[in-house]
Amino acid sequence: MLADLPKNIEKVPKEQRDREILRAGMIAELDAVSFYEQLVAMTDNKDVKKVLLDIAREEKAHIAEFETMLFKLDPEQVKEHTKGREEIEELIGKNK
Repeated sequence: MLADLPKNIEKVPKEQRDREILRAGMIAELDAVSFYEQLVAMTDNKDVKKVLLDIAREEKAHIAEFETMLFKLDPEQVKEHTKGREEIEELIGKNK
């Protein structure tokens, strides 16, 4: 379940390093969301579920923060994100 994040980020070319650091942060946050949501499915305690879901939501906000910063550093990421969104809208419609 948990990703194997880069161990030698310093081997990434310096001009790409910040983008890779942000992507690694996104991977860690995605793992955290998955982990907390799996824990939710394992408990019957509604208070524990509530806390775990709240924490998972916070991790989703962190993903958005990393993505926003990545968009500032990688115009290609923005372009491909837009293309992906358009493909989905074409496949399933805008209102779904």
